[in-house]
Amino acid sequence: MKIIPLQNKQKLLLNKAIDNNREAQQQLFEQHSPKMLGVCRQYVKDLHHAEDLLLTGFLKVFTNLHRFKHEGSFEGWIRRIMVNTCISYLRKKNLVDLSDEEYVFNDAATESLENTSVEDIQKLIDKLPDGYKMVFNLFAIEGFKHSEIAAQLGVSESTSKSQLFKARKLLQANYYKMNKTIHENK
Repeated sequence: MKIIPLQNKQKLLLNKAIDNNREAQQQLFEQHSPKMLGVCRQYVKDLHHAEDLLLTGFLKVFTNLHRFKHEGSFEGWIRRIMVNTCISYLRKKNLVDLSDEEYVFNDAATESLENTSVEDIQKLIDKLPDGYKMVFNLFAIEGFKHSEIAAQLGVSESTSKSQLFKARKLLQANYYKMNKTIHENK
């Protein structure tokens, strides 16, 4: 019984926002901006740039709100806009290198992530080259298929798969180095 009133409340709020009701738009922004800042932060290291992209993304959200068809979740729709905004920014700034350069990886076995904080994991992801990071985020976090990633980034599926493989190997190597440093300092 509680689900229907919540859905009706969300639809009412969305309809008010479509009619340029600033209070409704503010309420939607406040509801979704913390999580969406996290999404932007996954793609862009610098917090100030991530905040700028969040605002740019919400401008797109409110401009295109009338296109939301209430199929699927509203949060998922906003998330997709934020991801696309970040990808467009990175591509425009030529910050993404999706080349097939060779990197040397350390294949040492890694320890469990159980004792690793979210902040440390984010730092490891931030150390990835932008191309690796983007493909890793799209695949591992957003759940895109390689065919979707390839289409979105304008690369082949094999390039997407290669970038993901290299991202994982580099994450493993950096995780191993981080743990080795921690254990040496104890």
